[in-house]
Amino acid sequence: MIEVKNLTKKFQKFTALDAINLNFTDGHSIALIGPNGCGKTTLIKCILGLNVVEDGDILVNEESVKDHYKYRENIGYMPQIGRYPENMTIGETIKMIQETRAKRTDYDTELLEAFELEKMYDKKMRTLSGGTTQKVSAVLAFMFNPNTIILDEPTAGLDPLASEILKNKIIKEKNKGKLIVITSHLLSELDDIVSEIVFMNEGKILVHQSVEDLKKDTDTEKISDGIVSILKKMKAEN
Repeated sequence: MIEVKNLTKKFQKFTALDAINLNFTDGHSIALIGPNGCGKTTLIKCILGLNVVEDGDILVNEESVKDHYKYRENIGYMPQIGRYPENMTIGETIKMIQETRAKRTDYDTELLEAFELEKMYDKKMRTLSGGTTQKVSAVLAFMFNPNTIILDEPTAGLDPLASEILKNKIIKEKNKGKLIVITSHLLSELDDIVSEIVFMNEGKILVHQSVEDLKKDTDTEKISDGIVSILKKMKAEN
């Protein structure tokens, strides 16, 4: 569970997050969407402890991120662009990450096997395509059986088959009671995998509701159509 309480984040005079409040509960898959520069990445970095939280607070499983760092051990993170040591192989990279999490040995290798990465273990990271690097990032995000999984544009660069494999994995882990947070620009890919929508703009939360309620309130069948309907309504009101 993640609770964001009155969180404001500024970079000099620019306000990236403006007093936002959110609750993400286990067993849900949440889409964090909005235009470029809306605050999605800043929020994720605050949750991960990559941005210092000063004004407001974030609680992960009822513990403030300000007080400790060990909460991160139960979060799996897939960055939009994975950056790894260029001269290491896929196998060496995975082994290195495993060694930094030495307390965990119950590895989830389902994606590793589905993507058939073991056949490519000797390939250097610098030689990999963007899609293959994304596969490595996806494998590492799920490998340590985290309770919370944050995926930043997870299907970017993946071929259709790999995207489908990853989507099915997301649904499977959500059904186990885990919390999944996904950022994406492709609203069409979210329909089958998310249960809640958070739409951000200019550092504020404009929409936070279940997919079911979104579709019902806007009389639509797709998430993308529902969001467009809400934005048109907001524009008309302004």
